[in-house]
Amino acid sequence: MTEEAQEVLEQSDVIAGYTVYVDLIRKHFPKKEYIVTGMRQERERCRLALQAAEAGKKTAVVCSGDAGIYGMAGLLLELAEEYPSVEIQVVAGVTAALSGAAVLGAPLGHDFAVISLSDLMTPWEKIEKRLQMAAEADFCICLYNPSSRKRQDYLRRACKILLECSSSDTVCGYVKNIGRDGEFFQILSLAELKEVKADMFTTVFIGNSQTKKVGGRMVTPRGYT
Repeated sequence: MTEEAQEVLEQSDVIAGYTVYVDLIRKHFPKKEYIVTGMRQERERCRLALQAAEAGKKTAVVCSGDAGIYGMAGLLLELAEEYPSVEIQVVAGVTAALSGAAVLGAPLGHDFAVISLSDLMTPWEKIEKRLQMAAEADFCICLYNPSSRKRQDYLRRACKILLECSSSDTVCGYVKNIGRDGEFFQILSLAELKEVKADMFTTVFIGNSQTKKVGGRMVTPRGYT
């Protein structure tokens, strides 16, 4: 997290978040009041946080990475129209595309796209189209939510789509548990990536046609001369 996020959490009376994310920070802020809900209870979580703020408590809603990237900032701002007395401040975090890229080297040195493979809120047909278009445009691609227990073959399916436009030896990488215990990364080819068993705590990076492996790191040159 950023120093600003740390300061905001220290100053808050209430911290709201998804179970897994709250468990990661609770030991650092043990005296706070917590609002905790599970997966797919985002609207309830945000309403409870807004109600706490409306009652006069300084309330922080935590997300994984950055609240504005696949996070709660947008939903909170939408719901906040029903709570006109509540002031919303969006605090920047470090999303997995950036923190994972730092582990691998510099895979996002040129234009890139971030695509989630979760089809809970986006139809798979639209995800397929976005993968295809990004590959055709030779973007570096960062994949969020590559697999889960219900979507075990989604990364394989995504790689098959990318292989229609990209070379099988395209340099790729993935990082598990970024910044947490058990952090692990690997750099490999697109063909090899197709066989990787990923999970929801894995972030995947697919290089463009210029991406290469340099000294054991994944690098996408911008073209400086």
